[in-house]
Amino acid sequence: MKEKLISEYVKRMTLDDVNNFALKNGIILKEDEVKLIYNHIKTSWHTIVFGNPRSILDDLKAKLDNTSYSKIETLYVYFKNRYL
Repeated sequence: MKEKLISEYVKRMTLDDVNNFALKNGIILKEDEVKLIYNHIKTSWHTIVFGNPRSILDDLKAKLDNTSYSKIETLYVYFKNRYL
């Protein structure tokens, strides 16, 4: 059930959703960074939520500034622990 709900949310997710979530959490992203994160979520959400996202996080770390990446990783750990 949880997997289906997440899948449906991801299908409807927009670039604005990613950007608004980032802004709400004090992360200012450039347009290309929003697209990068959005694409990772759209194509790899199952791995991000249920698997080992290390390769995805490593890719983000290489392409985002350190402050943004650090905040994103902290949020990921927080939500992963809270909801799973």
